[in-house]
Amino acid sequence: MSEQDKRAKHHPAVVAHHNSRAGDVQLRVADAITKFAGSMPFVYLHALAFALWMLFIESNPWPTLTLVVSLEAIFLSTFVMIGQNRQAAFQQIKADHDFIEQELELKTNTELTRAIHLMTTELHRRLIEDGAER
Repeated sequence: MSEQDKRAKHHPAVVAHHNSRAGDVQLRVADAITKFAGSMPFVYLHALAFALWMLFIESNPWPTLTLVVSLEAIFLSTFVMIGQNRQAAFQQIKADHDFIEQELELKTNTELTRAIHLMTTELHRRLIEDGAER
């Protein structure tokens, strides 16, 4: 299955959002970091790194490890906010697209309803007139 076939199955707003993010190197890097930071390998790697640090690199009470972990938490919280902003922007794009599509569908349905009403009225008029002439 080609990349185009995979994207064809997605909401048009999803495809447009993906394409806009793929074009920006900074956003791709942020996505990659966020994807890795939200995975179990990230947790396992950190558990192992912290254990090794505490056992072999620094003795109690691990002041340098505390500094490193605090700095990492600051950066990871920034990536969480980037992800939240990205999700909010995507939801807004999708909501705008859905609103436009619903407005178009409502307009089409209204026009169809008017046409059906006109045809029904005309049909009724012709049947009544034909019935009265007989």
